[in-house]
Amino acid sequence: MFRVLGLSALGQFITRVALAGLALAIVLPICVACASNPVSPTPSVDAAGQAVSMSTTKSGPISIVAAENFYGDIATQIGGNRVTVVSILKDPNVDPHEYESSVDDAKAIGNAQIVIKNGVGYDAFIDKLLAASPRPNRIVIDVSQLTGHKDGDNPHLWYDPSTMPKVAQELTQTLSRLDPADSAYFAGRLQSFNASEKTVDDQVAAMKTRYHGVKVLPTEPVFNYMAEALGLDVVDKEGDFQRAVEAGNDPPAQAVAAFRQQITSHTIKALIYNSQAVTPMTTQMQDLARQSHVPIVAVSETEPAGVTYQQWMLNQLKTLQQALEQS
Repeated sequence: MFRVLGLSALGQFITRVALAGLALAIVLPICVACASNPVSPTPSVDAAGQAVSMSTTKSGPISIVAAENFYGDIATQIGGNRVTVVSILKDPNVDPHEYESSVDDAKAIGNAQIVIKNGVGYDAFIDKLLAASPRPNRIVIDVSQLTGHKDGDNPHLWYDPSTMPKVAQELTQTLSRLDPADSAYFAGRLQSFNASEKTVDDQVAAMKTRYHGVKVLPTEPVFNYMAEALGLDVVDKEGDFQRAVEAGNDPPAQAVAAFRQQITSHTIKALIYNSQAVTPMTTQMQDLARQSHVPIVAVSETEPAGVTYQQWMLNQLKTLQQALEQS
């Protein structure tokens, strides 16, 4: 009797061990899967100091391609870590008008969910890349249409202080449609953008009060929208000299003579030139301005590395203010 009871107990023990092992074998893979694919990720903090968590329903960040890096910068400011941004024109040492598209650019456009272009002929290469890789669901934001401009208008739209807030608003609405779960995140970043943009608006307003009507002379129309917002009197605005330089041509002799006279007579208080499109003619005018003790202000068509759009605008505005104070 003793031996029968012992064997029975031993069998029960073995059975319990086997069942426990089987349960462990089932539970372990499930636990491993849970660890590698958590349902509720731990919130992180983005560059703006806001708590964020990636949506578990998305396949990944929204891909954005910007023809110019200042639009790419705004996309990053609004999209944060919910987007990936590729900017095509981004070298401030290269004339944007000499750009030729590459295989990498075509690939980026082909994969993009959102494309931002300036329009009005400034970045016509984008239209060719879009046509070469059609995508039914791709969203194209044309800044010229957003701001009510048409072909023939001054294409340097980003120098108009009213442009970027419209771009930021449009991006916020577009990203919120594509990723409704993060709409509050995008709205919060739009508020941060608007607060930062206000520093530019305040600087423009202060300079307009002080320098309204002061004459300046740009070698080409890059800065004209901002100069108008400042209340400055832009001499030869989009005239023969400016248009010729912008197109890479030599200005007519009469336009050159009038340009020189504006400098030597000290009619203008500052000479403004495009640092990315220096030609023998613009260099000649800079030399003449130095000889005539007229302040010279450099502006660029491409946002420099390491700064935001707002910082870029503020830096140029403060440089112009210093030049006007010297005259």
